[in-house]
Amino acid sequence: MANDRKAGVLLHVTSLPSKYGVGTLGSEAYKFVDWLKKAKMKIWQVLPLTPTNYGDSPYQSVSSTALNYYLIDFDVLREKGLLKESDYKNIKFYWDEKRVDYSLLFNNKVKVLEKAFQNFKAQNKNYEEILKNEANKDFSVFMTIKALNNYKAWSEWPLEYKKYNPCLEDNIIKKYKDAYYFWQWTQYEFLEEWNKLHTYAKDNGIEIMGDMPLYVAYDSVEVWKYPELFILGRDNEPKEVAGCPPDCFTEDGQLWGNPVYDWDYHRATGYKWWDERIKACFNLYDYLRIDHFRGFADYYSIPYGEKTARNGRWIEGPRFDFFKDKLDLNIVAEDLGFIDEPVRELMKQTKYPGMKILEFAFDGHEDNEHKPSNYTENYLVYTGTHDNMPLNQYIKDLTDEELETYDKDLASEAIELCVEFDSNVSGSEYRCEKVCELAFASVAKLCIIPMQDLLNLGKEARMNLPATVSTDNWSYRINKSDLSKELQERLAMYVDKYNR
Repeated sequence: MANDRKAGVLLHVTSLPSKYGVGTLGSEAYKFVDWLKKAKMKIWQVLPLTPTNYGDSPYQSVSSTALNYYLIDFDVLREKGLLKESDYKNIKFYWDEKRVDYSLLFNNKVKVLEKAFQNFKAQNKNYEEILKNEANKDFSVFMTIKALNNYKAWSEWPLEYKKYNPCLEDNIIKKYKDAYYFWQWTQYEFLEEWNKLHTYAKDNGIEIMGDMPLYVAYDSVEVWKYPELFILGRDNEPKEVAGCPPDCFTEDGQLWGNPVYDWDYHRATGYKWWDERIKACFNLYDYLRIDHFRGFADYYSIPYGEKTARNGRWIEGPRFDFFKDKLDLNIVAEDLGFIDEPVRELMKQTKYPGMKILEFAFDGHEDNEHKPSNYTENYLVYTGTHDNMPLNQYIKDLTDEELETYDKDLASEAIELCVEFDSNVSGSEYRCEKVCELAFASVAKLCIIPMQDLLNLGKEARMNLPATVSTDNWSYRINKSDLSKELQERLAMYVDKYNR
């Protein structure tokens, strides 16, 4: 990773403004790039671009490499002659413009995309050749069968579909050719729109950081078609599932439910599946953040059927053997949570930059690793992540005693990093702004701030509450007015002042 000091903003594409219920790869994405450029930002960090499934999480997708067709832009399709404005103008895509309503998208957006595909097919006589992309074959077959079965999880499909075999795949493609090619087209169209946007961003000095989840969902094409990748039992039910042990935040731990990998199999195949997955990511992004990086050192495995994560155990992962041929890649390691010696050793071996979170920094402990004065350069500093409470709300929720400690630490760090801080000024908004400024002032190579923290927002803007399923999760969106000139100028001032 380059040694340049850079700053950026974390905002998922779904959170952008748009008239049609969800942020897309259309005009508002280009306007956001323009805004970042004027703010002197160099990084746009997004969450996984994979399709969402039950629970709306991009970390629980039907495919590890497919792309989220909800992000395809209607106006772009209209400009291509594939839609008329009347095809989508009067359809309901949201109830609240500040929230993504995934149920409305599920019920209404795919129908409009199908209409665009029919027009595409009519205009492109050679469309079958255009769309014969083996990289999307698995996803397209899986979604064709899913649609035939009312989008139920594959484990609930009739026996004729439930167990993968090559003949079934061939028959699906032949019998449901139009549906199969529709799903292929969604990937083709997404890539056309994404590549154009990515090129525009790079031409304007903005690099994009993507995100790769460690695990895949049980209801995914990978588990259905490639069960050998995972530790599974009879009828391909999981034997073990992933999660996190109990800690000071969750007394029962976190039970994610993802099947865990058969690392012996992956090692024997030279990590082929993983190499292809990572290559696909770098075809989309300039930097790649690997979520739950510690799972490559040791992973927490819980017997399938447990109701909590209490009875799990740590098992050794592939460790450095996995990364030995990936050391030149722009990988960021999400090294948060329970960190022990194997994780620290893996970080030293790979030399990937880790993450520091300022929301965790001001607790009165001098040796707190998240305090900016304790950093070395090889880190990314964040005020928080997509899984944290927005910083402003976090500060508001502190007790009087906690706030006193917080202010004492914040004042001390401000002196250390030459950031002006007046402890006599009241209010969480002032403190939130100063914590953001500390991120810019720190020695960390990259400074990334979630948009919610730049806007001083509260709990209503939280992106995700881990281990819960709620319409509040993953649905946060900004208004056009949030991308103000005032905020732009403040960020540009930080960049100049702290040499980013």
